[in-house]
Order: sequence, then structure tokens, then C-alpha cells
Amino acid sequence: MHIQNRLGLIESTETMLAQTKRLNQITNNLANVDTAGYKKEDITFWEMLYSTDHQDARVGKAIHDVTDMQPGVIKETGNPLDFAIGGEGFFKVQTPAGVRYTRAGQFMTNNEGQLTTPSGDLVLGDGGPVLVTGNNISVADDGNIIVDGQPAGVLAVVTFANLADLEKQGQNLFALTGQSQEEQAQNFSVKQGYLEKSNVSTMKELTAMVDLNRAYETQQRLVRTIDDMDDKAISRVGRLNS
Repeated sequence: MHIQNRLGLIESTETMLAQTKRLNQITNNLANVDTAGYKKEDITFWEMLYSTDHQDARVGKAIHDVTDMQPGVIKETGNPLDFAIGGEGFFKVQTPAGVRYTRAGQFMTNNEGQLTTPSGDLVLGDGGPVLVTGNNISVADDGNIIVDGQPAGVLAVVTFANLADLEKQGQNLFALTGQSQEEQAQNFSVKQGYLEKSNVSTMKELTAMVDLNRAYETQQRLVRTIDDMDDKAISRVGRLNS
């Protein structure tokens, strides 16, 4: 009985820890529902075999963070420095930590006329940082930039064979951590004056939060039940020994 109860406590604890992590993700998703280019976070579960202290193998739970790469809705802003990618691909930006990738095209210019993200990271084109010193800026579907009627480079739009090799960093930046190689995107169009919104559904996230709270409360009740069973078992053993 004690061994069975102990395993029950372990299972419940593992489940509650996973539920807590998932709840934190939902909270973060909801906080970024209006963040341009944000991709919602989720977790997957799988089982793994490992040995206990008594060298007995048991099956346990493991969790893995995943990012939903489905595109968000593209909405018009009218800002000539807002860009959305229709189809595949990511913008390239130069950060202090190296090259990163993003679907958030909410750009601006710095004092040198370079195209940057709101945090100051340089947006990259085919020849390095994009320079847009001029009054009339237009960007074609293929990323070609025209400033005051003169070519000013091409926005770098890249993709990867396996998007799972991208690791989220911050709200809407991704770092390449796997084996995939950066490739020039083919099936895309750059839309000037538009932004891709987050792919978070507020209703779905709120529903998931309610379901998660209920499931967590169920595990709490189970832990209390197992604890009561252990107390009763201990008290009975005490009476028998006396």
C-alpha cells in the first residue's frame, strides 16, 4: 500500500508541476496577444523510462516546450515602415547576441537612417544593414526597397527546412539552434503598411486556463486523499504494535 501511495504522490506531483508550467505559458501568451509577430507557446508530454532508487524501472512524464509557428492575422496599419510577410520566411536582424529571426516587421529608422527594430537591432538586407535615407520609401512584394525612386537593397527574408530548429528568445525573436541551414525564402510576399499580429486566440487560452485550473484542483484532492490513506495506515500499524 505504501509503495502504491508513494507512486501516486509522484504521479500527481509530476502532473501538477507540468500544469503549473503550462499555466505560466498561457499567462505569457495572453500578455502578448497584441505583440506583433508573437508565436504562442505550448508544451508536449511524452513518457520516459528510468530507474528508481531500488533499480526498478518505472515510466515517468517529461515535458517539452514547443512554439506554434502558425501565422497570425495580417492587418493594415498604414505605416510605411511596417512590414508583414505573407507565406513563409522570417526577417533577419542583427542583435548584440548575433543574427536573429523574426516575423515582427514593426520597424523604424535610427539617426543614421538604418532600418531597425523598436529595440534598436539592425534589420538586414542582401548587403547588410538596410539604409533608407530618403522621404519616399516603398517595398515590393519580393522585398526590393526603393527610396526616392532609387534602389536601396533587398530585405532579407529567409526560411529553414525544420522550423523546430528555431528557439524563441524574448517576445518575437528566434535563434537557430538546430542543424537546419538558413535558406532564401521562395513562397512569400512582403506587404508594406501591414503587420502580422500574434497567433494567440484569447478565447482558446482562457478556456485552456479554466480547464487547467480544474485539473490542478483534481490533483490536489488526489494528493490529500493519498495523504489521508497514509495517515490511517500509520495509525493502524501503531495500534497493532502496541
